[in-house]
Amino acid sequence: MHVFVAGGAGVLGRRLVPMLVAQGHDVTATTTDAGKRALLAELGADPVVMDGLDAESVGTAVAAARPDVIVNQMTAISLPHGGKPDIKHMDRWFATTNRLRTEGTDHLLAAAEASGVAHFVAQSYGSWNGIREGSWIKTEEEPLDPHVGTVAQPGMAAIAYLENAVGAAGGAILRYGGFYGPGASDDQVELVRKRQFPLVGGGTGYSSWIHLDDAATATVLAVEQKATGVFNIVDDEPAPASEWLPYLAECAGAKPPMRVPKWLARMIAGDVAVAMMTEGRGFSNAKAKRELGWQLRYPSWRQGFKEALN
Repeated sequence: MHVFVAGGAGVLGRRLVPMLVAQGHDVTATTTDAGKRALLAELGADPVVMDGLDAESVGTAVAAARPDVIVNQMTAISLPHGGKPDIKHMDRWFATTNRLRTEGTDHLLAAAEASGVAHFVAQSYGSWNGIREGSWIKTEEEPLDPHVGTVAQPGMAAIAYLENAVGAAGGAILRYGGFYGPGASDDQVELVRKRQFPLVGGGTGYSSWIHLDDAATATVLAVEQKATGVFNIVDDEPAPASEWLPYLAECAGAKPPMRVPKWLARMIAGDVAVAMMTEGRGFSNAKAKRELGWQLRYPSWRQGFKEALN
């Protein structure tokens, strides 16, 4: 197939493009930075500079490529695009990403329709943001938490918009867990090493993780199988912060994380950080394994963190 990867120069795109090429697919990959054209070419793709927030730019790129499938991996979370991670002001940190998940998705879907693209696969998110009621582990049948009244609400609304739009178009929605792997978690690890990533309260909130390579293999399967619907792309072991954060510190050669009470964390980092660390809900990957035949190289963050940091 001819696969059009929007956001191909991102941390996941850089793992995904070579896998698609290795499977025999022709790949067109986009970047907003002309300086990354050479990188995309080295990965085996036909590089294209595209502005995901410009309908004309998107329409022109898709029409020229004439792909069989579009994979939307557009975000602006990295340091050059989104600045330093800032959970306390998540609405500002994710402002451009939220636009890419709404306006950018609309532009790609419109271009897909205009060019007769048969299939669409899109990046969504499912790490700690399952609905905060009932079980600690969520399936695709359970809703995401809208985090109404917090700085996370705009981001969660953008995710809901993307999922509804892509679902209505008969596409596949991949709720990736928290990324780790080459270039994906450097900022977090640096905070852990500086003991600036504390455990909040009892650290009872769950998160789900996924190595970039496992996220990429699941994406290839969704492309090749013309999958439809929502899939949680996470590892086998959703876990509370009280387990994964000290282990991450150990793997990074850092001292154990400090513990801070919820009231203090709320003052320093805001309500969302407290909710994430104490009330977060993780996700089950059973559907993706069952329906896509997905096999993980890193079934647990325990193995993955150790290999990534040693």
